Amino acid sequence: MARNWLASLTNGIVAGAAGTLARELFSNLDVAVRARPMSDTHERAVQRIVDLAHVNLGPADRAAHRRAGFGPVLGIVNGVLAVTLFAALTGRRQPPLPVAAGMIGIGGMLVADGSMAALGVTDPRRWGREGWFEDALPYVAYSLVAAAALKRLDRGS
Repeated sequence: MARNWLASLTNGIVAGAAGTLARELFSNLDVAVRARPMSDTHERAVQRIVDLAHVNLGPADRAAHRRAGFGPVLGIVNGVLAVTLFAALTGRRQPPLPVAAGMIGIGGMLVADGSMAALGVTDPRRWGREGWFEDALPYVAYSLVAAAALKRLDRGS
């Protein structure tokens, strides 16, 4: 029993990392192709967390660099966490690939967008069609890669 749970957890971490890589590649290619600005929501989330925790990131220039570093870390942790939770909850009884991908994608968006909304960094109700499109497409890549990797890893466990 413990071995199966540990295998599911480990597979979730690896599949989450693969999915997160796909999401980040897709997002950054979109920025490059459409020449749009990078989002600063992760950096603003870090600042909000720092404010709530009453932590000092140092002088302004160093604080900006720390936010710039911790911002992507926050996004990576969110991406890996969502797939890891999915893997831990479903174990080896995963739904078919399209269902798993849908659940992972929705779960990943809920973790990321929900935490940003809870911190007051963004309000998804005000995004409009283009905002939702920009947010959803990278999660399609994320969920398909993560679900496929998880299925492949589970076969090898």
